[in-house]
Formats: sequence, C-alpha cells, structure tokens
Amino acid sequence: MNSAVKPGGVVLADFNTADCLIYGIGNIGRQDDGLGWAFVDWLEAAGVCPEAETVRNYQLFLEDADLISEKRRVLFIDATQDPEVESYSLQRAGGKLDFSFTSHAISVPSIIATCQLCFERQPEVYILAIRGYEWALQEGLTAAAQANLDAAIAHIGT
Repeated sequence: MNSAVKPGGVVLADFNTADCLIYGIGNIGRQDDGLGWAFVDWLEAAGVCPEAETVRNYQLFLEDADLISEKRRVLFIDATQDPEVESYSLQRAGGKLDFSFTSHAISVPSIIATCQLCFERQPEVYILAIRGYEWALQEGLTAAAQANLDAAIAHIGT
C-alpha cells in the first residue's frame, strides 16, 4: 500500500546517511524513461546526499530485496506515464506481493514484500514518480519531463 507524503514531510537531507539508498530506475536511451537516472545524476553533480548509496538500473531485480534489507531508508525514482500524476508524486511505499516478480518488471511493493519475507526487515521506502511523455529510442529528456524533474528536485531538495 502506498500513501502520499505530505508537503514538507520528506526531504533529501533525510537520506544523507550511509544507511540510506537512492535508486534511479530507467533507460537514458528511451527519452523520458531516463528521469530516474537524471535525478541521480543531478544529485551526484550537485553534491547532495554524498553519504547515501546511489544506484542506477534499467529495472528492479529480485536481488534488490537483499540490497534494501541493509538500509534504513530508501528512495526509488522512476518515470511514470500515469496521467493522474501531473508533474511528480512522492509516496511512502509498503510491501505487497504481486505477480510482477515473474516478469521483467518487478514492482517496488514486491521488492519490499520479498525483503520482509526473506530478511525479516522493512526499510522506510519512498517512491518519487516523475511524469514523462516520450519513450522513443533517443537520448535526452523532453522539455516537459525536464520541467517535471526540476519541480520534483525543488520539492524534495528543500
């Protein structure tokens, strides 16, 4: 189960410790699908959260349950096509087993649930979903996706 985070509830400074993970999901070769990586790129270039572990991957893997089992707090950043997300959304995520573990795209709730089942731990997990618009085989974010990334950074970075 996911629940929206109230404005001012979670900021990047909350992730600036060695027991935190910031995980960008996406594919920079598919336009706006690169939003998760672009967020982590900005984070590293700006020197924000230097104590946190950062990861970039094309998708989540079952092995990520092991990775998050050693963390206190985790922030996943991913592009979304959901038309209900105007610019970005930040939600606290809970564990829920679903059938995504049998496909090439396992969900964050499945990773959390697997972590609970296998390691008897559940870190505090958040998902920052940033609205994207174009997914063609091309590098570079669209101007609209870049504006959404900038808005998400302005919100969570303060």
